[in-house]
Amino acid sequence: LKLCKDYNISGDDLFFKWEALNYGFMATMEPITPESIGGLRDHLHRDAQKALPKPQKQHLLQSGRSALTGTFSRNLGLLGRPILGVKQEPKTEQKFTGSSAVAGPSKVTVSQSERRGCEYYKYMYERVLERSGALDDQIDEAAELVQAFYEVDELSDPATSTEEEVTIVGRITLDSDSVSAAQVKLNEASLALESSRAMGAGVRVPLKFDSNVRLRGAKTGTGGAGFFPGAIVALRGRNGGGGWFNVTEVLPLPPLPAPDMSSSEPSSFNVSVACGPFTADSDLKYEPWKALLTKWQAEKPEIIIIIGPFIDCTHISIKTGDIDITSTELFQSTIVEPLQQLLDTLPGTTVVVIPSVRDLVSDHAVFPQAALGANVINDPRIYCLPNPCRFALNGTLFAVSSVDVLFHLRKEEFFRPMSEINPISLAEDETLANDAMGRLCRHVLQQRSFYPIFPPPLDLAHEVNLDVSHYTEGLRLVDEIYVTAPSVLILPSKLKQFHKIVDETMVLNPSLTNKGTYTNMCIENGKVVQVEISKHTEATQKSISTV
Repeated sequence: LKLCKDYNISGDDLFFKWEALNYGFMATMEPITPESIGGLRDHLHRDAQKALPKPQKQHLLQSGRSALTGTFSRNLGLLGRPILGVKQEPKTEQKFTGSSAVAGPSKVTVSQSERRGCEYYKYMYERVLERSGALDDQIDEAAELVQAFYEVDELSDPATSTEEEVTIVGRITLDSDSVSAAQVKLNEASLALESSRAMGAGVRVPLKFDSNVRLRGAKTGTGGAGFFPGAIVALRGRNGGGGWFNVTEVLPLPPLPAPDMSSSEPSSFNVSVACGPFTADSDLKYEPWKALLTKWQAEKPEIIIIIGPFIDCTHISIKTGDIDITSTELFQSTIVEPLQQLLDTLPGTTVVVIPSVRDLVSDHAVFPQAALGANVINDPRIYCLPNPCRFALNGTLFAVSSVDVLFHLRKEEFFRPMSEINPISLAEDETLANDAMGRLCRHVLQQRSFYPIFPPPLDLAHEVNLDVSHYTEGLRLVDEIYVTAPSVLILPSKLKQFHKIVDETMVLNPSLTNKGTYTNMCIENGKVVQVEISKHTEATQKSISTV
């Protein structure tokens, strides 16, 4: 940290210089030790002496930019503020604290487990074995859940011929032999199941539904099952030796445990949620964002959750180069500084920031995605979290992703009507089981994944930049720490805004800020008691419901 301050370089630059020094003289990458610091200091001193005559050095000294970026701080844990993805204390759950600046007297505690999700990693280094291993693990984990929940003695290989009916678990894929290059939409004729290497050597077997196929143990009124590429499914039936598996029953994956209210603190607070883009498609004036700040000034929510993109790489002005400042400067002047001015007038408000893979201010353009670095936001009142992320507000568990998984699921889903046996009654106030949006939300919850589709739709793959090999630490909806369903699941989408109770979880789509909408919710003693989807313009159309 002292080297960064003394020579006015970022954590990234310091790391690159250490790399250059190692590969230039030692040909191997060694860790920084007290003994090797001297050589690094001499190297930096020589570079600084060469740069002295240049005016750019004086400009950087006056610019006041951050001494450390988020990447290097995650590697060494040098910043005073806790870094997402780095173990700071031997606790199961840790509260965020500020640095030298003083945060306001907020009555809401933002906390995350010490396993905070995705940290920065080098992408485009994904190995085939790592990817296949992550995909295999998903099937094997689901198989254990199914076997225990349905009390199945043994799961079978779908490619093995049997006389009696058996239970199988695998991943839905497209049968490449029955579809052409132009026909990529999943349908009944193109359904295939891929087993894991442990259960069936990874073989793909075409699926055919029996004329009397049934859905067992689903919510009353579901009326059938939805399938999409990448979905993990449990099926009953048999392979009669004809080269396909005949499905007689579909077994829904076991539901997640209900949200745990026992850890919630007795309190009442308001949360406001907004998702980018925060400017119109035709300009970079950020008028919707300014209108939103005015609304927050009047409403004074205790928690503000803003989800990227903030500086959208797909914006026409960005793509055509119609901008004369850097993306970081634009982000600071249009987003950060106005937000800080708002917080100066609202001392009891805290902000949570989640990036998007389309954000130019993020140097991590893959999903799962690391949090924004301290070089773009460094304020104790603003907490930068990864994408996707899970965190708690006074013990109430939230799960958030900026990828439009609902739109992708709607595009890829194939729905097969079926008769129901042993249906489960709906809980009070729960969304009807045959509701299309509710079914898409249930896919995310039942699959236990922020992005259960694989592979992503070809024409939408650029919106995800999916890195499957980091599924375990970044894309799971639950793990050994977060073992229950979230109380609130936020899935922003270009689809029409909604809020629904699905399997005891409040699922929220605030839609997009440049479409004029944002969402307020009131939480009392760990439960969402009111949700309001509003317009941030003067002509307000409000949708209010008490849960």
